[in-house]
Amino acid sequence: MPPAGNTPLTVNAAGPVNTPAPVKAETPATRAAVRALTRLSRALERRASAAGDLSLAHYRVLAAVAQGDERASRVATRFALGKPAVSASVEALCARGLLARGGDAGDQRAVSLALTPAGQQVLDDVEAAMEAELLEAAARTGAKTAVLEALALLGPALDERSAPPGGR
Repeated sequence: MPPAGNTPLTVNAAGPVNTPAPVKAETPATRAAVRALTRLSRALERRASAAGDLSLAHYRVLAAVAQGDERASRVATRFALGKPAVSASVEALCARGLLARGGDAGDQRAVSLALTPAGQQVLDDVEAAMEAELLEAAARTGAKTAVLEALALLGPALDERSAPPGGR
C-alpha cells in the first residue's frame, strides 16, 4: 500500500476515488516493463479475438462475473470503467448469449449477472489461448516461473488499489 500522501483522494459522481499521483519512472527497467506489458496486452487481445471473438473489454466483464462480481456496478468499480461502458459490454454479451441477467434477492432494483454455459465455454477457450500466449512469452525470458509469479502478484495489488475506502 502506498504511503499516505502519495495517492490523492478525488471525488467523482461515484464517490471518492484513489487517484495515483504521477510518478516518474524509477529506472529504464520500469519504462521497459510498461512497454512490454502494453505489447503483451495487445498480444492477449489478439488471442482473445481469435479464440472467442472477444474484445479485451468483453473478456474483462466475463472474467469478473466468473470471479463473483455479479453486478455491473462492481465490474465498473473493479476496472475503473464508466458504468455506460460496462453496460454496453453487458448488453453485447447478453445479446450473444454469453451472459444472463437475473434478479437479485437482496435488492429488488438490482440486476445480477451470470455466465451462461456458452459464456463459460468462450471464457475457458479465450483464457486457454491467452495463457498459451503468456506462457510462450514468459518462457522466452529464461525466468518463466519468476515472471509468472511476479505478474500474479499484480492482480491482488490492483484490486487493493481500486477498492473503495472501507472495503467492498
